[in-house]
Amino acid sequence: ASVQRATSTARQGSRRSEYLCAAMEPERTGWPWDGFNIEEVELPDQSDDYGVPSEDEEDFNAEEIQKDEGFSCVVVVDNLPVIGIEKYEKLLGVLKKIFSQIGEVHEDGLYMPVDEQTKKTKGFAFIEFANPDQAKIARQQAEGYKLDKSHTFKCNLLKEVEDLSATPEEYKEPELKDFVRKDNLYSWMLDARGRDQFAVRYQDMTEIHWNDPKTGTSEDVYSRSFWTESYVQWSPQGTMLATVHRQGAQVWGGEEFSRIQRFGHSKVQLIDFSPCEKYLVSYSSQESPNPREGPMAVFNVSDLKSGQTLRSFKGKLSDFMVAGGEHKAPGVEGALQWPLFKWCQGNDDKYFARLARNKSGKTMISVYETPEMGLLEKKSLQMENIVDFHWSPTQALMCVYQAASSDGNQPARVSLVEIPSRSEIKSKNLFSVKDVTVHWHPDGTYLALQVSRFTKSGKTSYNGFEFFRVGERNIPMEVLELEKKQEKIVSFAWEPKGHRFAIVHGDGARPDVSFYTMQDGQKGQIKHLGTLHGRPVTSLHWSPQGKFLIIAGLKGLNGQLEFFNVNDMDTMAINEHFMCTNVDWDPTGRYVATSVTSVHQMENGYIVWSFLGQQLYKVNRDRFFQFLWRPRMPLDLGKDKENEIQKNLKKYSKRFEAEDESLKSQADVEKMEERKNMETEWADFLESKKKVFEEIREEHEALVRLSGYVESEQSAQTEEIEVEEVVSVKEEKMPR
Repeated sequence: ASVQRATSTARQGSRRSEYLCAAMEPERTGWPWDGFNIEEVELPDQSDDYGVPSEDEEDFNAEEIQKDEGFSCVVVVDNLPVIGIEKYEKLLGVLKKIFSQIGEVHEDGLYMPVDEQTKKTKGFAFIEFANPDQAKIARQQAEGYKLDKSHTFKCNLLKEVEDLSATPEEYKEPELKDFVRKDNLYSWMLDARGRDQFAVRYQDMTEIHWNDPKTGTSEDVYSRSFWTESYVQWSPQGTMLATVHRQGAQVWGGEEFSRIQRFGHSKVQLIDFSPCEKYLVSYSSQESPNPREGPMAVFNVSDLKSGQTLRSFKGKLSDFMVAGGEHKAPGVEGALQWPLFKWCQGNDDKYFARLARNKSGKTMISVYETPEMGLLEKKSLQMENIVDFHWSPTQALMCVYQAASSDGNQPARVSLVEIPSRSEIKSKNLFSVKDVTVHWHPDGTYLALQVSRFTKSGKTSYNGFEFFRVGERNIPMEVLELEKKQEKIVSFAWEPKGHRFAIVHGDGARPDVSFYTMQDGQKGQIKHLGTLHGRPVTSLHWSPQGKFLIIAGLKGLNGQLEFFNVNDMDTMAINEHFMCTNVDWDPTGRYVATSVTSVHQMENGYIVWSFLGQQLYKVNRDRFFQFLWRPRMPLDLGKDKENEIQKNLKKYSKRFEAEDESLKSQADVEKMEERKNMETEWADFLESKKKVFEEIREEHEALVRLSGYVESEQSAQTEEIEVEEVVSVKEEKMPR
């Protein structure tokens, strides 16, 4: 009986709790959960994008590098020796050794057919690679390879052979496709007012602007959020803008900045264009699967038009960290030098080179030839104790610096080597050398060596300069030593168009700036032009056209900027951009931008100045990362056209001055119109509030009376005060 009573009481309590819950719970609306069975719901497939496609996934994931088991991965190598079974394995091993250096050959991916009757090979082989890209590279690099005097490789993709065999016997006329207009990559060069563009990157935004100093502002061209995952970079001639993503890199261009090409390279970190914009080099590194080994590095050289990888360099990251000199051991070099591959300038992207080590650990220069991407003459440039090399900016000529031998028998040496002949056209031995810094003139006419030498005691060092006149016959050389040889050299800079250079030297916080010229009248000797003493300077920034120079004290010197005219040896203006980190001239040399990047937490943004030092406009942006002027394509008008422009400069100036005045007037009209619109908006706002107040006036007055507040009329007094001010005082002597 007691159990029955307890059970009955529990049931009643359960009903009360259900009743209370039902009473307290609000009425359910929306989805009819009653009678709903979750198992009957058909969920969308995991590959469904729910109607919101990701652009990056659309670009890369759909065409990510895949293992292709078809004919595209197989290379047919023809013109092989016809041999018997006894030499089959030996030839197979030779082929595997050759092609394994180019790409990843599948296990059992090498096959040479054998004639069943003669028991000899048929003179060709099939080689299967891991993916189509490696097969294409192998086809290009192995084509024309000389196995011996009688056998030269002839390579084709098996896919190409199959396509040829499937060609129909009857000709079928191809269908005409509709014309699709492509973006003009040079449209920005056709601006009627000759303006320049620049790119800025801040927070998650990347923006392109016209520099419009005549109106005191910039004009928006294009903007996009999350356009890149790390940084952006203009191509050398300004036709394209590159963005970097986890899956690879992309290049954009045209009026609407549409995508031109994409380059698949997982976890890419750095990119570099060839000077003539034919190729793109990309770099990535990642941890090795083997914990005992260091990080692995991948360098891809890709064709810009097709996006195909033409050659890939892979290996341990330490193998690419090459610092010259025989005292350096492999793997202990330090940081990776970028760009690793240095392009030969002014030679149609014909050669590129890098510093490498041979099997014995000695440094060498590996020069590669395009478009085959193979070693020039199939061998590297071997020289003792190579530390570094630098291409001339205008020709296939490199300056090679060799360190002194450890036993002291061989001094340091600098030589000029022509490519592809590898002939040495000039050399100079340097004694007691501590370090050498190479400075090529932008026109390639001069070469300066900043040489730091040890004193006789070997405990201290002093500085001097060695100059090569590369543009003159027999390349004469000169030596320049400062008055105080032991002073620190802070900076050296050539005038881009001219024969002058500037040196910042001194040990204190305010060093000196000295100017020299390579043309002293008919003597053709170095001449000292003058010295500026005690300047707050860390770097020098010449205008691209020469003549004008900015003497900048960046970062720790709080952004001191001195605008200097070297022709007149005169300071035009002194300004300050607090905590400035970068100084960038526009391609024309008319304007210069200074910026403060996110390395400082305050005052981020940029200022645009005229070459005279006048501030034109300032833009503040939080978390500011990059300011990049868009480069201009090189245009050679010829001496006759340049002389004509110089002759008629006054006539052109009048036209441009009239256009500038028109722009200023237009800007003034726009400002007046903007102010008028603001006044109109304020008047409308005030009128609307007055109407609202009239509607509630009676209620307001009633509330005032209830509060007991009494409004009193306040009287105002006006007092006029006269102030005398002396505008100017002029003293004149009266004639007697």
